[in-house]
Amino acid sequence: MELWMYSSKLLERQEGFARLWRGTNASLALAVPTVGIYLPCYDVFRNWVEEFTDRNYPNLTPYAPLVAGSVARSLACIACSPIELARTRMQAFKEFRTGGKLPGISITLLGVLSPLRSKNKVLNWKEYRVLWTGVGAQLARDVPFSAICWSTLEPIRRRLLRLVIDEESNAVTILGANFSAGFAAGTLAAAVTCPLDVAKTRRQIEKDPEKALNTTTKQTIVKVWRSEGVKE
Repeated sequence: MELWMYSSKLLERQEGFARLWRGTNASLALAVPTVGIYLPCYDVFRNWVEEFTDRNYPNLTPYAPLVAGSVARSLACIACSPIELARTRMQAFKEFRTGGKLPGISITLLGVLSPLRSKNKVLNWKEYRVLWTGVGAQLARDVPFSAICWSTLEPIRRRLLRLVIDEESNAVTILGANFSAGFAAGTLAAAVTCPLDVAKTRRQIEKDPEKALNTTTKQTIVKVWRSEGVKE
């Protein structure tokens, strides 16, 4: 009896520890297409915008990273939004049955559609929009994030590289300059867009599909602010 209780507690601890990595498969499935769309598109758009502005509007050339980052991130967000939805749902999933198996990406997305299927056996294309729940909040978060990040990172990186590159510079020095620029730009962008990340998560874990489709990002932020903000 004591051995069984010890084994049960040990298994429970192991499962609890493992659940800190819940949604890892969705994160990996999300990373490949996101990076595959985002970074190549950023390079292509940045080069195109820089060439265009150099020829026609030289004063606007410094804004090329901002425009390229915004457009590239928009494409990546829209294309990968259903996987992002699945990851958020999987991370927020609560299973009360002992030994219950956590749902995968496909089962999670089918679960999003199931309330609508119970009403209509055949879904029209408008009802499939529920798989893009929170995409507006995600764009409102990721596009400014990319715009702030790239428009801040590029000038900081160039300035730091000018300061550190000389005859004695090495790979470590260059790596440190790039890391410092990325850290500063990423920190600023994350701090500015964090409230929108909260709104995105709240919308994606909403169980009522009708409410999820009809609620805006602004309404979500206002609701969080009024119900959970600092009270006197």
